[in-house]
Amino acid sequence: MPRTRRLYLATMAVVLAASVYPIYMGVKVVSAVVRDGHVHVGDYPKYVIPYAPICVAVILATALVPVAVRYLKGAALPVLSVSGVSVFLVAETQMEAVTVFSEKTIAGDIGTWQAWMCMTTPEVMQTVAYQTTIGQELVTRYSPVFKVHFYLIAVLMVLAVIYLAHGFYSMSKTGNFSKRRPLIIQSGATGAYAGLCVFAVFTAFFRTGDIRLSLVSSGLMIAFFTVFGVTAGFYVGGLLYGRTKLLSYVVPATVAALTTTAMYAGELVMMGGVVFKYGDGAFFEPLGVVPLAAVDMTVIVGAAGITYLLLWLIRDRTAAVDLTEPLTVEILP
Repeated sequence: MPRTRRLYLATMAVVLAASVYPIYMGVKVVSAVVRDGHVHVGDYPKYVIPYAPICVAVILATALVPVAVRYLKGAALPVLSVSGVSVFLVAETQMEAVTVFSEKTIAGDIGTWQAWMCMTTPEVMQTVAYQTTIGQELVTRYSPVFKVHFYLIAVLMVLAVIYLAHGFYSMSKTGNFSKRRPLIIQSGATGAYAGLCVFAVFTAFFRTGDIRLSLVSSGLMIAFFTVFGVTAGFYVGGLLYGRTKLLSYVVPATVAALTTTAMYAGELVMMGGVVFKYGDGAFFEPLGVVPLAAVDMTVIVGAAGITYLLLWLIRDRTAAVDLTEPLTVEILP
């Protein structure tokens, strides 16, 4: 079996294996809607959105990589990316419209329930106090603008996986390994990003509903925000790899900072103008009129700095010295 075909089959196997549980959640929701017209709270799968729609989009796009590369050539990645994001958005918006029903709280759509899950753990949500008091308060505080940062998380995942599937397939097919290093780094960043997302599905990073997070929760939140920014920055860095210093390092680092900032903005909207606190003291308090603390600014700058440093470390050094030219030595008197 040719090397490129083996790589393609291996990639599809990894994508399908990673999608088993999210696809199962999506099937469970669709089955409940067909049967009852809604999903009961007790049967609501954890984080069915955005992960089921993400997996549908990624599976379809990855499956079409060979066809796109063969017939679309240089336009393959843009077309696959736009198509993958479009499939995600259609599946996501359709699933968000599904009603989640509970006898103890008012009925709402899946989007509202997803916002609640992002604020606290599923275990806390099952308590009577949460369902009768906190839950009702969150209904009034919930803003659809929350979905902007929610979509950022999902769209980045779709784009990153499609970029990797296309990149490794094209590299194997053409034998051009010039972008091998950024693809490897992006694989690590995307893997860490996906791993943290999956971990959040089952633990919500151990948040309890209190705005002051524990040490473990703070560490996980900081790690997620940082890896999110680095993944976005390296996605752009991979596309611009080998260009000028501005395009190769500065632009991706700026993208990393901006996407991390966008995550904080989404959290501000979700939490009614405040963000989770990672600790006590001046370093963790809002900076005057700015709702973010010094620690939050450090996370944003850190994501940009890590992106810049990694791209600098894997830069193409072959262009620094042209060894094909004869070496001329001038002997001074």
